[in-house]
Amino acid sequence: MKIEVWSDYVCPFCYIGKRRLEEALNQFPHRDQVEVEFKSFELDSNSPEYSGQNIHEVLAKKYGMSIDQAKQANNGVGQQAATVGLTFNFEEMKPTNTFDAHRLAKLAKVKGKEPLVSEKLLQAYFTEGKNIGDFDALIAIAEDAGIDREEVLRVLNDKNAYASEVRSDESLAQQYGVRGVPYFVLNSKYAISGAQPLETFKGALQKVWEEESPKPVFQDLSTAEDVSCVDGSCAIPDKD
Repeated sequence: MKIEVWSDYVCPFCYIGKRRLEEALNQFPHRDQVEVEFKSFELDSNSPEYSGQNIHEVLAKKYGMSIDQAKQANNGVGQQAATVGLTFNFEEMKPTNTFDAHRLAKLAKVKGKEPLVSEKLLQAYFTEGKNIGDFDALIAIAEDAGIDREEVLRVLNDKNAYASEVRSDESLAQQYGVRGVPYFVLNSKYAISGAQPLETFKGALQKVWEEESPKPVFQDLSTAEDVSCVDGSCAIPDKD
């Protein structure tokens, strides 16, 4: 089974949904036969680099609400995050453009380290208060995952490096009609939209497994012939 996950590194529900999927997979008896692939999705491709504004200020401006209302909304999201063992540090979050972070993740995919780097990017933004639009922060994340510093620097300095891979993911999302993230596609046939409850993920895994898995091939273990009835006639045992 293959699960493709469209998400952005500044999307709180993407991190929450990721944890719920992981928990469902931990309880899934066929976990070793499931491949999870992360796909790029920018909530706002025109989002500026970190400007010094905190997440409350950005949210208030975007949705035309007061700072107190923004803090209340963020507090609610933080409570949901806590239910899956995550700590969201809203006071230290640094809203920024994520295009370079997605390009780094594509480099990590080539190195076989995409799941690790994706987790580190989410943790860096939501918990550690790091600016994941900053090259130094991205390099540190990559190095911590075992990727060569100089190679990361070359990729980040070349805006075309892995850009087409990011855009390809986003184009495919458009074809699927994805308008928000997280968005999970199972075996290119089934979809889960949003950070659904754990039971939803568990049920989806079981349903897809039952419907998509190859049916068992029977092996005949019979040891004698002429001991059955076929088409209304029964074989007469040999008396010898």
